[in-house]
Amino acid sequence: MRRLIMALAALAAVLVTAPPAHARAGFWAVTELDPLPATLRPGVSYTVGYWVLQHGTHPYDDYGALGPTGLLLTGEDGTTLSFGGTPLPDPAHYATTITVPAGRWRVQGVQGKFAPYEVGTLTVPGTLKPAPPQYAMQAGSEITDYWGRVKPPGFPWKAATVIPARAPFATPPGSSSEQGSGQAAEQAGLAPPTPQAARSMRPDGAAAADDGGSPPWREPYALVVVALAAVAGTLLVQRAARAARAAGRREPVDPPEREAREGEEVIGLG
Repeated sequence: MRRLIMALAALAAVLVTAPPAHARAGFWAVTELDPLPATLRPGVSYTVGYWVLQHGTHPYDDYGALGPTGLLLTGEDGTTLSFGGTPLPDPAHYATTITVPAGRWRVQGVQGKFAPYEVGTLTVPGTLKPAPPQYAMQAGSEITDYWGRVKPPGFPWKAATVIPARAPFATPPGSSSEQGSGQAAEQAGLAPPTPQAARSMRPDGAAAADDGGSPPWREPYALVVVALAAVAGTLLVQRAARAARAAGRREPVDPPEREAREGEEVIGLG
């Protein structure tokens, strides 16, 4: 029993420290910004376009179910500003309006079901310094073009052949999926894309989780809970089995002989 408990405890420790399953399986995306002005001034509103590309080259396979997207800025003092994005007609293309105070800001792309992406460091007044790529981009011999005249930066990513996509990926503006995305963005703590979109969040930089169910990064913790429940169930079953065996080994005890009362004759059989 002790060995079983130690083995399950070791398994739980491995599951907690292991990288998320979706990252090991290639479930990742990148956020690329459209060209920014040469200089961003403090307190001035700017409309910023950005792309959320799965594997850096294509829209999310299940377009419309990606979840809230946006830009998350973190200052040197820990202050965070969040700006929710609005889907544009182009597949995987979004826009938001930002207003940023003076200072240096870490810029991350909020990517719905995907983990946040490090975009770079924004200096205000000044411009954006892109962060090194988080994932190795492998240029393939073929690439699919899901877009029309407006394409993501860097397309076709050094591909030798471009194949046009047959099925449209874009969602028309004002559709139910766009409205649902806006509602999910509000519930996820992302500010709506308006000139007053900047808002301060908790100093620790924590953002509220989206309501799209349990995200993939919680899968290892669910396995830990299942493992602990299995241990508890095993202990209860073994305790019940021991109790049943102990009850079977007990010998029947004869009841004490009845003592004769005064004036009463006790007749014994046999």
